[in-house]
Amino acid sequence: MENKTVALKKLSMKNREQKWGFFFIMPWLIGFLVFYAVPIISSLVFSFLNYNLIEPDKTTFVGLENWKRALFQDPQIIESIGHIMQYTIIALPLSLGFSIIAAILLNNKHLLGAKLFRTLYYIPTMVPLVATVLIWRGVLNEQTGWINLILQNLGFEGQRWLASTKLIYFSYAFIGLWGCGNTIVIFLAGLQGVPESLYEASLIDGANGWQRFTKITVPLMTPVIFYNLLTGIINMMQYFLVPMVINQGSGFPDGKTNFPMVLFYRHSFSYFNMGYGAVIAWIIFLIGLIFTLVLFGTSNKWVYYAGEKK
Repeated sequence: MENKTVALKKLSMKNREQKWGFFFIMPWLIGFLVFYAVPIISSLVFSFLNYNLIEPDKTTFVGLENWKRALFQDPQIIESIGHIMQYTIIALPLSLGFSIIAAILLNNKHLLGAKLFRTLYYIPTMVPLVATVLIWRGVLNEQTGWINLILQNLGFEGQRWLASTKLIYFSYAFIGLWGCGNTIVIFLAGLQGVPESLYEASLIDGANGWQRFTKITVPLMTPVIFYNLLTGIINMMQYFLVPMVINQGSGFPDGKTNFPMVLFYRHSFSYFNMGYGAVIAWIIFLIGLIFTLVLFGTSNKWVYYAGEKK
């Protein structure tokens, strides 16, 4: 009888803990439902409708017509995916490479003013992105931008940074380097987690700087590299603000900046065809999901976690 009473008390206490736990996570659940779950479900429903924001009363069910048009009849969709892939191949390695090199330099204890430089690298991320893009639009202006003025004063010819099909992706990637502060901080945190004893042991064994970097730093940093690579790909699939601010989503030059998110905005909020825009949004999501699954599927071959048995 006594054992039964103790068991009932434990069960009652467990139920109370579950109720209080549910109570404390309720704000997050409400936020998730209102700002994530409902919009996701709504966008999926819209993808099967001919839904116009201006005339919602004329909404009709069209089934898979929007999907057929986007996947098989609209060449702009395929072209936009190709454009964002080209840009990602240029911008993502450049961003990750610059960030990890900057983090290694900032992690140097003998660097004079290291804390100041860490702050300076992070400050640009606190500036509103629209303001940053407007500043760089002026900096890269082919007539009055100071980069071209410097080149001309040095005897070189100025470039059409934002109007050349050959330079536009490099220009956008260069603008992106201005906001690498978050990535640098994450890499810096990862570097500070690498045991100093490993470097000391490698010095005793006669390892040079490159060997320490490739055999110690990179393997122990692979979880951080994996995280930044994954978030970088997701961010690239949502790349929108820079081409929108610089070219108002026109696709200039020669359609090279017609990225998927630009097409989504154009169809949804310029043509007011929310049904077709929802399909484009889902295509962006599915492509990002495929890359995410591929990365997770291959991570066990190149990502190393300390203490993990293989």
